[in-house]
Amino acid sequence: MRVRRTGTRRLLGVGGLGLAVLATGLVAGPAFAESPAAAAAHREPIAEGTPCSVSAKACVDLETQRAWLIQDGKIMRGPVPIASGGNGEETPVGHSLRVYRKDKDHVSQESRLPNGDPAPMPWSVFFQDGGIAFHSGDPARSSGGCIHLEPADAEAWFSYLQINDQVQVVNASEEQAARAQQQ
Repeated sequence: MRVRRTGTRRLLGVGGLGLAVLATGLVAGPAFAESPAAAAAHREPIAEGTPCSVSAKACVDLETQRAWLIQDGKIMRGPVPIASGGNGEETPVGHSLRVYRKDKDHVSQESRLPNGDPAPMPWSVFFQDGGIAFHSGDPARSSGGCIHLEPADAEAWFSYLQINDQVQVVNASEEQAARAQQQ
């Protein structure tokens, strides 16, 4: 068990559980051990106006449900509204996700329309195993783990992002706390 002082509180890291426990026994959040990808991202400057590092080409903040496209560390589009996964199919957080496939006219084999037909996912840009993608969809309705974008935004993401481009999906408050720990 690790003990770390933060101000006047002591945080106890509990083994491989990924939790930090206050000395009072209350859960305080993620442990201080972070993945190598997260640590690398946190050593880089952030792309101003986003919670992501300058190496990202696409940034998603799950807390505010916004996304950005980034070029050379500067915002080139965004913030735009998004809808992320929900109802037990949350969008995975990651600092070194990569675009691995693009399909302008993708049709889902997992999601179905009310009539039973496969759901269209136009302008799909896949960045995480399990078929997680940016695609055109209602940004007011959660997805099965994907990122819904307005049609014009989905087309912009599709046009800009290339195979192997880095995508970061984060919670802004956790990013801020992790970066503060490194100072």
